[in-house]
Amino acid sequence: MANMIQLEINGKKVEVPQGTSLLNAARAASISIPNLCYHPDLKPGAACGLCICRQLVPDRRDPTKFVASPKMLRACCTEATNGMKIITHDADLSSVRRTVLELILANHPNDCLQCRRNGECELQSMAHAFSITECPFPREVLDVPPDTSSCSVVLDPRKCIKCGRCIDVCQHMQDVWALEFIGRGEKTLMQPAAGAKLAQSPCVRCGQCIAHCPVGAIYESSDIRRVYDALHDPEKYCVVQIAPSVRVALGEPFGLPPGAIVTGQMYAALRAMGYKKVFDTNFGADATIMEEGYEFIERLNGKGAMPQFTSCCPGWVDWCEKYAPDFLDNLSTTKSPMQIESALIKTYFAEKEGIDPKKIFVVAIMPCTAKKWEIARSKEMSASGQQDTDAVLTTRELGRMIKMLGINPSGLAPEPVDSLLGNYTGAGTIFGFTGGVMEAALRTAYCVVSGETKPPTFEFESIRGMEGVKEATVTIPKKDGTKADVRICVIHQLSNVAPVLEQLRADRAAGLKPRYDFVEVMACRGGCIGGGGQPYGTIDEVREARTKGLMTDDERCTVRLSHENPEIKALYSEYLEAPLCEKSHHLLHTGYQQRPTYAN
Repeated sequence: MANMIQLEINGKKVEVPQGTSLLNAARAASISIPNLCYHPDLKPGAACGLCICRQLVPDRRDPTKFVASPKMLRACCTEATNGMKIITHDADLSSVRRTVLELILANHPNDCLQCRRNGECELQSMAHAFSITECPFPREVLDVPPDTSSCSVVLDPRKCIKCGRCIDVCQHMQDVWALEFIGRGEKTLMQPAAGAKLAQSPCVRCGQCIAHCPVGAIYESSDIRRVYDALHDPEKYCVVQIAPSVRVALGEPFGLPPGAIVTGQMYAALRAMGYKKVFDTNFGADATIMEEGYEFIERLNGKGAMPQFTSCCPGWVDWCEKYAPDFLDNLSTTKSPMQIESALIKTYFAEKEGIDPKKIFVVAIMPCTAKKWEIARSKEMSASGQQDTDAVLTTRELGRMIKMLGINPSGLAPEPVDSLLGNYTGAGTIFGFTGGVMEAALRTAYCVVSGETKPPTFEFESIRGMEGVKEATVTIPKKDGTKADVRICVIHQLSNVAPVLEQLRADRAAGLKPRYDFVEVMACRGGCIGGGGQPYGTIDEVREARTKGLMTDDERCTVRLSHENPEIKALYSEYLEAPLCEKSHHLLHTGYQQRPTYAN
């Protein structure tokens, strides 16, 4: 347990663990210090200068009295010490903060009504808090056009306030290094090295830069207009699918707490929007387990490179193709649940319903901006004969679209999902958090290898939680009486991947058996529940609440094993025949290629 210290903030005694910053010590005392550059996920950068505070020190003339030091401390990066006396708000501090805000606004476009972050902008909220309605300084905004080269992420350097969050996220949290500061002074730009366009940079489209940007300098490329037009096109048959983690985050824009499960209300809202069929990507996750699980069993028996890596996260797949091509043979060839669901909608469902697949318009609601890239990443994404997924909306975009159409999901009566490609198991829903894919796969792999009807436990606690790299060994009894020790590793947040790969390379160089058999990787911290397309304000407390919501959804499911999903059984008996058969390889599997970090 950390040593505790005591200090005084605005005359209020506070006890906090040693090593706590002044900013967080003040929060512990329910005192909010203004800031723009600080984020709990990142190391404090002290860039904005808003979190200044003053220390009370003994008066030289009368040591029994305390006076405010003229030196202003930045609370985000100043460690609280025992006995400190701090002032966070006074006339001088407020005046300096106001001036700092006015200087930032002088270099910021005045187009809030057209900004993607209008109403959700930290700078806008701060200006409102300080009652800033006019700027006393001449307005000088950079004349730089937005970078719209990427299909997922848009950069608008004009709106950048130089807080450095996006760069810290990209370089240190995600280990991608697609963004940096170019230039000096007021002409400093946030962009890829050498002025390259984002589409030609190492960007893996994870969207964590968007999630951490306090303003509208980075945002997702939006499909709202195209989806709206499709919903009102009588020639199109619009179908929607919803990713696991969306159901525990969509309530947030409508005032519900993180983790609130709004599955039935979400289905109702989507029908009210005009979708002909509402399916669930959780069904695609169950199909993923069937294909990926059987693929793993084949590799475990000597047919394929080991360890097997999961492949449902497009940000991780893109990173692997760019930074670790020597492990491409280890990637599972199974497509992501989204792409599996879409391929089946335009083949299996279309045939069953007698609908021309060319008329079907498939929309995927995803927590992830990289999904916007995935839908056209290779020819296998058009396994049905045309592009399988037509458009991707993030959780944020769906929230905006629902509001635009005057719908409030929290006030709707829950409705059921459509059958055939909608019903799911608990294993499908836990795909949304780190360790969930592994846990779902182990549930089915245990049953297939052992011949037992269910695993001894549905919860694999050793691979749950927010630790960046988690390891475990699961012993599975075989039908012949022997046992298989499956060594697993679960990784989330891309900066945690490289050290594990280095260990595996060392094993390979030494001629040793790989230390793991199965490795799950999710690009974003916490997994999809912390994806780059989720509602703003995602921090660990929010991630944990969303994870708990998905765990609750899993526990409520009558069926918690993917291979026991009745609709999965029908899919294989009526259409696919068996996992890894020729038809499933064509529809549900993909390939990989080495990609340059900087494209021409």
